[in-house]
Amino acid sequence: MKTSSAGIKLIIFMVVTSLMTFTLAATIGNFGGGTSTTYHAEFTDVTGLLPGQEVRIAGVKVGKVQKIALAPEKDANCDNKGQRVADVTLTIEGGRKLTSSNQLALRYRNLVGERYVAITEGVGSGSELKKGATVCVVKDGVTMTRPALDLTVLFNGFRPLFTALDPKTINEVSYEIVQTLQGEGGTIDTLLQRTASLTTTLANKDAVIGRVVNNLTTVLDTVDKRDTDLDNLVTQLRRLSEGFAGDRQTIGQSIVGIGNLTDATAGLLAGIRPGVRSDVQQLGSLAKNLNDSKDVINGVLQRLPDKLNRIIATATYGSWFNFYLCGAEVNGVQVVNSAARCQK
Repeated sequence: MKTSSAGIKLIIFMVVTSLMTFTLAATIGNFGGGTSTTYHAEFTDVTGLLPGQEVRIAGVKVGKVQKIALAPEKDANCDNKGQRVADVTLTIEGGRKLTSSNQLALRYRNLVGERYVAITEGVGSGSELKKGATVCVVKDGVTMTRPALDLTVLFNGFRPLFTALDPKTINEVSYEIVQTLQGEGGTIDTLLQRTASLTTTLANKDAVIGRVVNNLTTVLDTVDKRDTDLDNLVTQLRRLSEGFAGDRQTIGQSIVGIGNLTDATAGLLAGIRPGVRSDVQQLGSLAKNLNDSKDVINGVLQRLPDKLNRIIATATYGSWFNFYLCGAEVNGVQVVNSAARCQK
């Protein structure tokens, strides 16, 4: 009885845990579901962007790029002013909608060159865009789409510094620079710490530092062109802090709930542990008995097909068996039928 009760509890625990795990995975992975909405976005440069790459909001995947083509020279939706631009078709999943204040930017996902489309909030709330609407490069004098950073120009400014570093450090510093200039939060402090460490290490390399200073003009020009992105970064950080502050009670309750779940799980495992240990021990004994009797088991298995064939033949007349009694033993007294068929 104790083993049965523990088994039922184990099954309930496994079902509940599986459901919670699936819910958590769906939340973290942001699995696509429901309807999707198609939009168009025009960019002055989409080099490296490929169909199938992600569309993200605040770093979370919400869709993907479907198609990339050259926009018409005279686009009725946007005034390109004679400039040829690329038309990127993308889908937004989960019933999410773009608004007229949303801005789209191409960003580097990693240093290998993978890109994704980032959707950010612009000035004001904006009205909801219709399905199939186009986000122009410039609208009412405001830049709505931005191409990816020109890494060639950016890293050329740091070339003298990179020549004095090992490959691993170059990769780390390069990735932090890209993240910072793309306006992704949480990397400015790390970049400053890395820069301070490198400055200390390379204090005696005046020539290298001199070339870096001379080339920083190009880098600063690039940063100056991204001043709007830096402003958006500060705005997003403020909104994130306000969101955490507003949900502090919910976050605290979630932590308490996780603690309660951990206690309940520990109690359940403590209750079934003795039974499980005993079952494992008995399985060892069963395996030993089966191994010791393997000759008998092999003999039974070899004779079993013939016996089954005879039993099936006996039961072909209906759901009963016909037997002809040739002998029996009752209380130690044997009775033998002398009929001819019993002599065979």
